Amino acid sequence: MIPKVFNEVIDLGDGRTISLETGKLAKQAHGSVVVQMGKAMLLCTVVSNYKQSPVDFLPLTVDYREKFAAAGRYPGGFFKREARPSDGEVLTMRLVDRVLRPLFPKDYHSEVQVMIQLMSHDEDVMPDALAGLAASAAIQLSDFPFECPISEARVGRVNGEFVINPTRAQLAESDIDMMIGASADSVMMVEGEMDEISEEEMADAIKFAHEAIKVQCAAQVRLAEAFGKKETREYEGEREDEELASKIHAFCYDKCYAIAKKGTSKVERTEAFSEVKEELKASFTDEELAEYGELVGKYFNKAQKSAVRELTLAEGLRLDGRKTDEIRPIWCEVDYLPSVHGSSIFTRGETQALATVTLGTSRDANKIDMPSYEGEENFYLHYNFPPFCTGEARPLRGTSRREVGHGNLAQRGLKGMIPADCPYTVRVVSEVLESNGSSSMATVCAGTMALMDAGVQMTRPVSGIAMGLISDGDRYAVLSDILGDEDHLGDMDFKVTGTSEGITACQMDIKVKGLGYEILVNALKQARDGRLHILEKLTDTISAPNVEVKGHAPKMINRRIPNELIGAFIGPGGKHIQELQKETGTTIVITEDAVTEEGIIEILGTDPEGIEKVIARIESMMFKPEVGSAYEVKVIKMLDFGAVVEYVEAPGNEVLLHVSELAWERTENVSDVVKMGDVFDVKYFGLDPRTRKEKVSRKALLEKPEGYVARPPRENNRDNRGSRDNRSRDNRRDDRKPREKRD
Repeated sequence: MIPKVFNEVIDLGDGRTISLETGKLAKQAHGSVVVQMGKAMLLCTVVSNYKQSPVDFLPLTVDYREKFAAAGRYPGGFFKREARPSDGEVLTMRLVDRVLRPLFPKDYHSEVQVMIQLMSHDEDVMPDALAGLAASAAIQLSDFPFECPISEARVGRVNGEFVINPTRAQLAESDIDMMIGASADSVMMVEGEMDEISEEEMADAIKFAHEAIKVQCAAQVRLAEAFGKKETREYEGEREDEELASKIHAFCYDKCYAIAKKGTSKVERTEAFSEVKEELKASFTDEELAEYGELVGKYFNKAQKSAVRELTLAEGLRLDGRKTDEIRPIWCEVDYLPSVHGSSIFTRGETQALATVTLGTSRDANKIDMPSYEGEENFYLHYNFPPFCTGEARPLRGTSRREVGHGNLAQRGLKGMIPADCPYTVRVVSEVLESNGSSSMATVCAGTMALMDAGVQMTRPVSGIAMGLISDGDRYAVLSDILGDEDHLGDMDFKVTGTSEGITACQMDIKVKGLGYEILVNALKQARDGRLHILEKLTDTISAPNVEVKGHAPKMINRRIPNELIGAFIGPGGKHIQELQKETGTTIVITEDAVTEEGIIEILGTDPEGIEKVIARIESMMFKPEVGSAYEVKVIKMLDFGAVVEYVEAPGNEVLLHVSELAWERTENVSDVVKMGDVFDVKYFGLDPRTRKEKVSRKALLEKPEGYVARPPRENNRDNRGSRDNRSRDNRRDDRKPREKRD
């Protein structure tokens, strides 16, 4: 018997709907919901342990997976089973995590697991836009202590009109691709890429998405009420001691304020704060520390944070002595690594990134194989954050989710400035060597310079900046180029990349509730001033892309050939193309244009002569002589009935010069007129109607000898055969005896 099912429908206002369903699947989970849009269906389940974990943070795990069966496909590779998450799945996990985490109580430390699975795929629905809605709806059906429902929505702009949760086809025409996470009252997360839009346009897109999210939040409330809203579970919160907190605040606040005001370096500042903390501990007995040790550290950090925030709000000063809109000192360098195709160093304060660029063919494209999307990236960026960049020693566990997310943000910031006709597959790798504040934006800056150093003809250079916000409700301060500590203590962390013309990508995590759009726009405008300042530093180092790629870097030339010539160019079993690559020292890749069905030949090599040889071979294949024109040819083979010649301007393009077309005089031996290697002109007559083969003539370009008499044409034997002996069927002899019948 099918259990009672509860449904709620969300109308997107354009004929599309999203449905929320619970009560049928995964009933042992603490909350479960199926979200459906079109044929796309996501199942989300949430579970939280009732026992608090012995940690001082929320152990939240968000897991998003796309099942290949959802799209009627098999997993690629040898093992036919879904394995580690793809980068696309990791990015969706991060989007959901960043919105959910702040809404759990700070003292809730029970392990929480959110699992979202794509169970059915629809090509017209991008499932990552539904993941946040699914997670929040499942939590609303649970007994977790959670502040309020949230949702996420993608917003695009097609032909000047905003669209909620656009299809992939619409997104291809959109100049905005933003994901917004919000509650009914406040925007909490923004991430996306844009085609150089203004700050006001970005704010308008956020507003538009927020209105749709309010409707989705209301639907979750209705579903939970219909299902039966559960009582919020009780849990053992963190221990508090207000008297101890006041004592520690009085002991530490002024000292921390004074240290923060000195404007020292990260190392000096850390040591000074540590000394105050040790003094604080020394003021307690061993017995008191044994009893209140955890609270001492907690309240010290709280007092330190309060002092630093007040310094900024009251005096406009920051931990390193800068004003709120001041950018740290910057120095840059390009062409640092001698063997790579392009390189640069970008250093801003205590953050440093070394970027490299590698140029390749379409074979080097990044293959994306997900149930919801299959494709290739011809421009991609990888970001590495080793432990030494923060002075730490810790185990290396492979690429972290943070590295995937930061690399994706930098890639989105840069990729719009890579021209569509760039012939290369381009890979950028950022090695973060020092970090104290936004290494992802340092990656954007280093990546821009490395691309220009490599000779990639960027439309415009891109710079990036990380911004912060501190607010107490009445006062606020927007911080340009934030430090790592300011990222932790602030109310908003947002990163913006862009050119001189507008924004290309952004990532925001907003911690303060009810942030006004006026403050948001002001913060974005201050970010623009910072971006342009940094951009000036980049262009002072390298003002424009190098005209040519480096001498040791591969040169890429593209040529197109008719579809019917692809086989001849490749040769049987790839023989011709392999020999040509070996002969010229090039890499040759052939693909087919899906629209024109032409063959696209990519020629990659470091030797210009080798590339020219390949081009010459292609042009030779493409060579088509015109009827009535004269061409220079060279004898390459001698035959009894003529000579095989090739066009000098199209080596390899051969044609037979028949013995009768060598000279006006009768030619007994071909060698009497021409020899191997001879070069002369011939006239092209097109296809001979009698032989159906191409006809060329040497004698047609020579003057007739004096007194020359053309030989009369031969009689057509086939036509005269019947009358030659007057023995046609009608003139058969009457006296011919019939054949005797055989036994």
